[in-house]
Amino acid sequence: MKAQRITKRAVEALQATGSEFTMWDDTVTGFGVRVRPTGAKSYVIIYRAGAGRGAPMRRYTIAAVGKIAPDRARARAKVILGAVAHGHDPANQKTAERGTPALTELADRFMAEHVRAKRKTGTAEFYRDILDRIVKPALGTTKSDKLTRLQVGRLHSSLSETPFQANRVLAVVGSMYAFAGRAGIVPEGTNPARGIDKFKEGRRERFLTGEELERLGSAIREAETTGIAWTVDNTKPTAKHVPKEKRATKIGASAAAAIRLLLFTGCRLREILHLQWEHVDIERGCLFLPDSKSGRKTIILNAPALAVLNALERTGPFVVPGDDPEQPRHDLKRPWDAVTRRAGLIGVRVHDLRHTYASFGAGGGLGLPIIGRLLGHAQVATTARYAHLDNDPLRRASEAIAGRIAAALEGGPMASVQPLRRGV
Repeated sequence: MKAQRITKRAVEALQATGSEFTMWDDTVTGFGVRVRPTGAKSYVIIYRAGAGRGAPMRRYTIAAVGKIAPDRARARAKVILGAVAHGHDPANQKTAERGTPALTELADRFMAEHVRAKRKTGTAEFYRDILDRIVKPALGTTKSDKLTRLQVGRLHSSLSETPFQANRVLAVVGSMYAFAGRAGIVPEGTNPARGIDKFKEGRRERFLTGEELERLGSAIREAETTGIAWTVDNTKPTAKHVPKEKRATKIGASAAAAIRLLLFTGCRLREILHLQWEHVDIERGCLFLPDSKSGRKTIILNAPALAVLNALERTGPFVVPGDDPEQPRHDLKRPWDAVTRRAGLIGVRVHDLRHTYASFGAGGGLGLPIIGRLLGHAQVATTARYAHLDNDPLRRASEAIAGRIAAALEGGPMASVQPLRRGV
């Protein structure tokens, strides 16, 4: 076919002939429109990758016809020829890049080969949520080896309203690239999340007071008996169709028991929801968990916890069954929302029950090592967050000192005073 200027009209006039052919441009050498037997058209550029007639010929597809205009495709062809003149081989580079997976593919492989195989179920679900809900929609089409710190930093900054979540995004991306480096997907040591300043996270501990616990207990009793009444919005057209017996939120016995067990044992949510009757030893007063966040774990059952368990009906293998008795309950969101709203405990999380259990232990003068063992903490530092609540030893010391000083002021017997050593 004779070369001619590639214009929109010329391209539209090209028809499939049953075999592939190319119409070449008469102004830019090597630039043309390839027409496949199916009728699909694309802008291409051919060039020699190197000097001399012996250099291999390359063909680079610029874009499909319709995605960009002919003039823009011609401009891209000139840029590519300029790169070739400086010793680059764009077609070969593009082929190499096709072997590097996009971030979406890397994330899927990371989940399948590393996270689900080596992390606990709860951790795997957390990773999956961060990747599917945040990372993939924002960065998924980027080639794994092309992701920059600037892109990750912008994503991190966009999540400033939720600093904890934003910082976890950095952690998950960093972990994913550590895996990619070990797997040879990207050069080892590559981490586009490195060096990005994290947001400051406030302490998330929330301890319920005695008065708040009283309100919570009252709300649980109301929810499992008469139900917690809720107001129907009569301005909505469907309001009159809501049956009167449906205008209260009731929670089942197992849901109420789960909340109480979380308070009485200090267990994590999944430790109670996934608890099976075979792990419960009523006679010895223990829960023998085969797996938890910190591995195998034994939970001491106190009298209130034993009373809750003894009152439950055994309908299947799980202590807190779901709609299917053979499966565990998925979460406590609906019952928890109902009772906390009724008790006026806005913003209190289920996990705060575990903090409350620990805070009552620390405030009661129990040693932090004992509290750590009850909670199953693997690290002493984890329990240390409750140190500021452990005031009893200091209080006793203060009482002893002031008592002796007060006795001296009143003329009572005064113990000998030892001079302080230098530097104390």
